[in-house]
Amino acid sequence: MIVIPAIDLFEGKVVRLRQGRYDEVTVYDDDPAGAAARLRGKTPWLHVVDLEGARAGAPIQQALVQAIVDAFGPGVQVGGGVRSRASFEAYLALGVSRVVLGSAAVNDTPLVRALATEHPDTVILAVDARDGFVAIDGWTQGTTVRALDLVRSFAGLRLAGVLYTDVSRDGMRTGPNTDATVALAKASTSPVIASGGVGTLDDLRVLAARGISACIVGRALYDGSFSLEEAIIAAGVSPVSSTLA
Repeated sequence: MIVIPAIDLFEGKVVRLRQGRYDEVTVYDDDPAGAAARLRGKTPWLHVVDLEGARAGAPIQQALVQAIVDAFGPGVQVGGGVRSRASFEAYLALGVSRVVLGSAAVNDTPLVRALATEHPDTVILAVDARDGFVAIDGWTQGTTVRALDLVRSFAGLRLAGVLYTDVSRDGMRTGPNTDATVALAKASTSPVIASGGVGTLDDLRVLAARGISACIVGRALYDGSFSLEEAIIAAGVSPVSSTLA
């Protein structure tokens, strides 16, 4: 299983939110590009989220994302407010390797299907859920769309992956929702990336043992619960591996 460090951007800084709440922000670094540079060569992928963009419905931190791409190199995947073709293509023009789309998958399914068809292995479908139902608009709005149904609706497309986040566990370090993640993986024709709740090395070992392809880790790394090197060992995958197979 590949371990993917997360850099969440808010007001120009590296932060983490508690359960996706914008009024519960912890700042970890004032220099996102510097944080990306320190990760260069240690892991094939870096997950970047424009939290302000997610809330606004359009990318806000493009200049900072460009600095992160320049600092990290190939392998940056970015999400947060990407809900139009123009936003998607603008990120590719910055050198981003993969683009995460979540709200658009619910609100403009034909667009996301078209982008996935035109840009194979580039679109990551974000499935953010509370109690099994998809949350959109930076997790601020609930829907009646079931996570499993959303994943099944994109079956057969060459997605780069399906990013599953249990919103109730994000930033809590209480352990990922492993059962829901595995169920989603069984329903998906694309590799699933786990996100939300990882707090210990055992959390990573369990996900790897149950066949999950990749996992995003944020707060546990910043809080020093374990190092990226320890996480990679626990996940059982060399950091030079660059596929989610």
